[in-house]
Formats: sequence, C-alpha cells, structure tokens
Amino acid sequence: MTVTLRYFAWVREKVGRAEELLTVPPAVTTVEELMNWLKTQGPEYERAFERAAVIRAAIDQTHVKPGAAIAGAREIAFFPPVTGG
Repeated sequence: MTVTLRYFAWVREKVGRAEELLTVPPAVTTVEELMNWLKTQGPEYERAFERAAVIRAAIDQTHVKPGAAIAGAREIAFFPPVTGG
C-alpha cells in the first residue's frame, strides 16, 4: 500500500520533512504497527517515534486510535498532543 504520510510539529522536525509518499509493507495493518515499522526506517524515524505513545494520528483527516486499521488510507498524519490555553 502506498500512502502519503504527513508530519507536524516536533515529529516533522525529527523526521526532517513535512510529508512523504511511502509504500507500507502488507504486514503493517494499524497505526501502531506503522509507527513501529517507521522506527526501523532510520535514525530520524527512531527519534521521531521514540515516544510513540504520545503521538496522535489522523487517517484521511479523521483522528484515530493507535489500533485503527490503515487499509485504504490515502493520508496518515502524525502530530504531538495539542494543548490549549
């Protein structure tokens, strides 16, 4: 599956790009598995996703939980938690 990945805030800074088009292996089926797989793709990804538990995700601009299936996704975005004030 080929999908556009978008990165925001410190996730973007650590990965070193705002977005990219990646082919995800068939065995990667959830957001959590995708983050774990990304960590193996180089030191920049390992740094960006070292605190994967706090990173939020959206599939096609809809917020999802880590266990959400990624099948059919066109875009997956990763961003840190947002605080207001």
